[in-house]
Amino acid sequence: MKNAEEQRIVTTYKEMGEVIARLGIVPLAALIPEHPSVNALTKAENWHTGTEVDPWQWRARFPGDGLAGYGKFIKKKAVLVSREWFPAYVKAAGSSQPLEERYNNGLASREAVTLLQIIRSHQGIETRQLRVQGDMKAKEKKTAFDNALTELQGTLDIVISGVQERHNAEGETNGWNSTSFETAEHWMESNQIPQFEGTREEAVDWLLSRMEGIWQPAAVSWIRKVLSW
Repeated sequence: MKNAEEQRIVTTYKEMGEVIARLGIVPLAALIPEHPSVNALTKAENWHTGTEVDPWQWRARFPGDGLAGYGKFIKKKAVLVSREWFPAYVKAAGSSQPLEERYNNGLASREAVTLLQIIRSHQGIETRQLRVQGDMKAKEKKTAFDNALTELQGTLDIVISGVQERHNAEGETNGWNSTSFETAEHWMESNQIPQFEGTREEAVDWLLSRMEGIWQPAAVSWIRKVLSW
C-alpha cells in the first residue's frame, strides 16, 4: 500500500520542501524500497527545463537555503536530508574517526585526504577549481577524483553546497554550471544547525523513532540495515 506522499505529484519547490521536512530523507531517484523519491514525485517533463518547476534546479536550492543537506550519502546515490534530521543522520551514518586517522588505518584514500584539506580551506569550492588545486585535472585522474568526492560524501565529511555558474577570466558565464562542495560541519554552522548531542546509537534510535508511522515498514527495515555498519 502506498503512502500519501507516494500518491501525490509535487510541482513546486515549496511543496517538495514540505515533503522533505515530513519524511526527513528523500533520495533524488528511486533508492529506498516503498519510499518516495524526488524523481517519482515530480513530472518528467519538468526536469532540466531551467524553470521554477525544475526539480533538478531544486536539488541545489535546498542546501543553499539551509533546508536540507544534499549529497551522495547512501550507497553512492544522491539524497536530501532535512535540516531537522541532518545532525542525527551525520552522527548515525558518518564516520566517528577524523579522515586523516582513517587514512593512516587504510580506511580512506589519499585523494580523499587531499580534497578534504582543500575544501576545508576553500568552503564552497566548485568542482573545476577543486580538480585544479588537487592536481587532478588530467583526464586519467578524473575517476580517482570522482571516487574521492563520492567517498567523502558517503562518510558525511562533505556535502554539496549547491551549483555555481562557471565564469571565464573576464567574469563572463562560461559553460555548464558546476557543483560546489563544503564540509558538513561548515554547512551546519552556516545554517545554525546544532550538532547532535548523543551517541551514534542514540542518533540511530532518534531517526527510527521519527520514521515510525511515517515510513513504510520495508523502508524502515532497509534504512536500519544501512545504518548498521
